[in-house]
Amino acid sequence: MSEVEAVPAPGKGGAVARLSGRLKGYGIVWVTIALFILLTITTDPFLTEANLRNILDQQATLLIAASLATVAMIAGGFDISVSAVYVAVPLLALQVENATESVLLAVLVGVLAGLLIGVGNGLVVAVLKVNSFIGTLATSFMIFGAGYLISDRSILRPETDTFRKIARTRWFSLTTATWIALAVVVVTWLVLSRTRFGRHVYATGGNPEAARLAGVRVTGVTIAVFAFTGAAAGLAGVVSASRSVSAMPSDDFSFLFGVISAIVVGGTSIAGGEGGVWRTVFGAFFIAFMINGFNLHQVDPIWQRVIQGAVILAAVGIDAWARRRPTG
Repeated sequence: MSEVEAVPAPGKGGAVARLSGRLKGYGIVWVTIALFILLTITTDPFLTEANLRNILDQQATLLIAASLATVAMIAGGFDISVSAVYVAVPLLALQVENATESVLLAVLVGVLAGLLIGVGNGLVVAVLKVNSFIGTLATSFMIFGAGYLISDRSILRPETDTFRKIARTRWFSLTTATWIALAVVVVTWLVLSRTRFGRHVYATGGNPEAARLAGVRVTGVTIAVFAFTGAAAGLAGVVSASRSVSAMPSDDFSFLFGVISAIVVGGTSIAGGEGGVWRTVFGAFFIAFMINGFNLHQVDPIWQRVIQGAVILAAVGIDAWARRRPTG
């Protein structure tokens, strides 16, 4: 249920089994390190401070949302509305900022709006028993539509310079967007791996009926993970709007694809009950390094899409194969 690897029984083949378990359990770490080394050797601009800082900054908003989306997936949920929240919430936040000139209030409204949307998604899934994929797909269209209404179908820009500083201020050469992402990742990882709530998340995703019989409040856990995912997507959207100094309504699901790619390539199971935030971090950087390498080597963008799709398909296929493979 958790990320602790099973210890093989002593005897013949025990060492091989332990090695196999480690390779399987930490495969995303090894391939990410190998890709990093390969790009360092083959591409001079890759291992430069400017390039690595740029990768960190580009992955910040994705990591904010993907960290909490990982928790939802471990609990057995699939939140399609991440993109819609990411697009629509900063439009509301900018409307608040423009009306009040309060950046703090704008950020709080953005996070709270995402939280409330997440609670709604959780109620749809946990109380109405709607499949999470279908339910959050439906709410996505509603949220996208709300974004058009909030913005009057126009691009919005902040009125104050302070809003621009949310994501673009530098501390120790790193942007505040990077530091915010780091804080979200660390807190989420600690909650998932070190608290009772985290254990309940794994139990809910692994076997909700057994978890319920064991005293886990499955409905509450489900609502909570969707609520936290919504809040994180809202925060990511506000950070993105600060970085680009604008927000615009759209029906773009591309942010969701990036989030899901990081999660599944990292090794979190789409069936629930297995995974970890650290896996998503490595999955995100594996994809980021791969795309950065493509760009530095000037690989045709069409082939980039083909290869990215193949990598995601391979990750999901390996997960399915591992689940079918008999243990012991």
